[in-house]
Amino acid sequence: MKSLILSTALMLSFFSVANAQGFSAGLKLGTNINKIQGQSFSDKFTYGYSAGAFMEVKLGKKWGIQAEGVFNQVTTDTSDRFSELYKINAGKISNIKLNYLSIPLLLNYHVSKGIVLQAGPQYGILLNQTKNLLENGRDAFKQGDFSLLGGLQLQLASIRIYGRYAIGLNNLNDIDNRDKWRNQSIQLGIGFAIL
Repeated sequence: MKSLILSTALMLSFFSVANAQGFSAGLKLGTNINKIQGQSFSDKFTYGYSAGAFMEVKLGKKWGIQAEGVFNQVTTDTSDRFSELYKINAGKISNIKLNYLSIPLLLNYHVSKGIVLQAGPQYGILLNQTKNLLENGRDAFKQGDFSLLGGLQLQLASIRIYGRYAIGLNNLNDIDNRDKWRNQSIQLGIGFAIL
C-alpha cells in the first residue's frame, strides 16, 4: 500500500511539473549505423533500425529532460580472428543481429528556437542475439550495454530530426576476457510529438 501511495505521489508530482514547465511526448523512427569494436569483429559499420517513443519535460526555457524507450537493432560481422580466438570451426560468421530495448535519459539544452543539444546515458537490455555464434549454444554477449550519447536535435513544430553518437562503456564479451567488445553507433532519425 505504501509503494502504491508513493508511486501515485511521484506520478502526480511529475505531471504537475510537466504541466507547469512544458511536456511533450511522441513516437520516433530511425536508423543505426553501428559497429562492435574488437579484434573479433569486422572493422566496418553496418546498418540497423530503431523505433520507439519519447517524452520530454521542460525545466525552464533552456533545459529539459528527455526519456525514451527504443527498440534498437545492431548488426555486425565477425573477423577471421574470431574463429582463431574462440576455436570455431564454422569459419567467418556473418550477419550477427543483436536486438536491444534501449532506455536513454538525455539532458536537453535548447540553444535557440528549434536547436537542442542532447547528452546522457543509455542502458540497453539485450532481448535476443544470433544463436549460431558459439557451437555449444552459450551466449556470447552480455545482457546489458551501458553507453554514453551526445547529439543534436532539430525541432520544427511537432517534428524532431536528430543525430547522435553513442559509445559503449562496458565490455559486451560474455565468453571470456581475451577480447574486449564495445558497441558504437551513429543514430539518425525522425520523431513526431503527439502531445
